[in-house]
Amino acid sequence: MADFDVIIIGGGPAGLTAGLYAARANMNVVLFEAKDTGGEILNTELIEDYPGFESVTGAELATKMAEHARKFGLKIETYARAKEIRQEGDRKVVEMDDGTTHTAYAVIVTVGGEPTKLGVPGEQEFHGRGVSYCAVCDGAFFKGQDLAVVGGGDSAFQEGLFLTRFAKTLKLIHRRSEYRAQAILQDRLLGMDNVSTITPAVVTEIGGDESGVKWIDVERDGKRERHKLEGVFVFVGFKPVGRYLFKDHIAHDANGYIVTDQFMRTSIPGVYAAGDTRAQLAKQITTAVGDATTAVLHAERYIEELKHAERALPSVPKDVMVRATE
Repeated sequence: MADFDVIIIGGGPAGLTAGLYAARANMNVVLFEAKDTGGEILNTELIEDYPGFESVTGAELATKMAEHARKFGLKIETYARAKEIRQEGDRKVVEMDDGTTHTAYAVIVTVGGEPTKLGVPGEQEFHGRGVSYCAVCDGAFFKGQDLAVVGGGDSAFQEGLFLTRFAKTLKLIHRRSEYRAQAILQDRLLGMDNVSTITPAVVTEIGGDESGVKWIDVERDGKRERHKLEGVFVFVGFKPVGRYLFKDHIAHDANGYIVTDQFMRTSIPGVYAAGDTRAQLAKQITTAVGDATTAVLHAERYIEELKHAERALPSVPKDVMVRATE
């Protein structure tokens, strides 16, 4: 017998939703989270685009999600980092950083990823107080203010276009003179009257006071420049981390996102991916919880079929059993 029906790796919105649905279905489930429950939403001051909550802090929403899942019996282990996921027949083996191992019929990976940081003074200090990595999440808080977007790819331009709905002025800062964004995105953003460019330039420091960000320093043509503004939105990359957990190869796209089908199934039978770790259009709380719901509903069917096959055909090798349930 496996230790669990399903193991969930990651305690953000996707993981907590998966845990809620699995627990409500009376599945033997555990959720492992390397830090505190909540994931990236813990870094969001206010959330105003999640249905049912006109305004809620990231920490409050994370607490409510965790409490809701625990109410139905979900076991959550925080500060429990998964080191490796491997297959042994029809079982998935999750090895933890402390050397312990756990087995399950299915694993749902919801570890997501993290935005690439600039690594400059002031960035961490003002995170959530003027420094953001999500325009959709935080843009509305900066209405009528002077803002900067750092980056030159599609994400930077798409998020920049969104920010023009609120910004008084928007500075686009990029380390190169050319941009990687699609031409149509460049035409739209750079053609706006309130948008200006600072290129080629590298951010060297973000500063401010107790109320938040007040300025940004950049180096351009060997000289340091200081620009006054109230918000800095950083879009220089996103690092999905889910695929690095697997001992065996798992299909992923060129950017490292795990590839799934419409049921959230990965290339490894019994392994599902949900939320920011999988290849998809949007990285939102709403899409994460939808992914997780789909993953659990299909995993429940997969596990039941596997258990039924084991009872009916106890002598059949486990790897053959897995292929029969795909």
